[in-house]
Amino acid sequence: MNKSDISIGTWLSLYSEAIAELLVKAGYEWITVDLEHSAINIDQAEKLIRVIDLAGAKPFVRVSSNDEVQIKRVLDAGALGIIVPMVNSQEDVMKAVNAVNYPPTGSRGMGLARAQGYGEAKAKKTYIENTSKEIELYIQIESKEALDNLDDIFSQKINGYIIGPYDLSASMGIAGDFSNPDFINTELKIIETAKQYDIKRGYHIVEPDEDELEHRKSQGYNFIAYSVDFRMLDVMARKPFNNE
Repeated sequence: MNKSDISIGTWLSLYSEAIAELLVKAGYEWITVDLEHSAINIDQAEKLIRVIDLAGAKPFVRVSSNDEVQIKRVLDAGALGIIVPMVNSQEDVMKAVNAVNYPPTGSRGMGLARAQGYGEAKAKKTYIENTSKEIELYIQIESKEALDNLDDIFSQKINGYIIGPYDLSASMGIAGDFSNPDFINTELKIIETAKQYDIKRGYHIVEPDEDELEHRKSQGYNFIAYSVDFRMLDVMARKPFNNE
């Protein structure tokens, strides 16, 4: 796998426009605003989306649940990618596909907000006819139920998946034990199934560890979320005291 084939982004859980801008300037291709496990609200999410977009990266949002109203609101705010947690079945993934896409592909309602240029004719036309069709959709594989339905999930209109390692390992009864052979074999099964459908293979590396990043690349992952803002901050802040 060529390095150019690997997309690396990161996770934003703290409401800070400065941190968002810094992460873009660091070189991440996409920044995910996390609405599932953070205190960020919809108004703050729109501000972060704007900063990420104007700074030159793709603004993604992990929504709090597979909810068509929240998906519609963050898309109208300008999100160019949606990550949906806890997708366990074909029904779940079809619900997300419908929420992301305008008719006739989906059921997303037409709005006039930031994404549509606040209704300006040319911007609205460009968004509806072009930009909206390029929005990326990723689903998270986080449960044993999802493992039983991989073909049904991956065969739908999605760009790829991301493993939620903590939730997935917990559902397997081995919470946080990522070196367990059962977890490793499960990862490989998901990767090989995804290859059959030519979708991106994603993993969220929680700790900022460059060695793990290289390891995940070698496993065949090509859509990698590298750490999260507060873990990067915590790890760097503690370095002067690590030997005490």
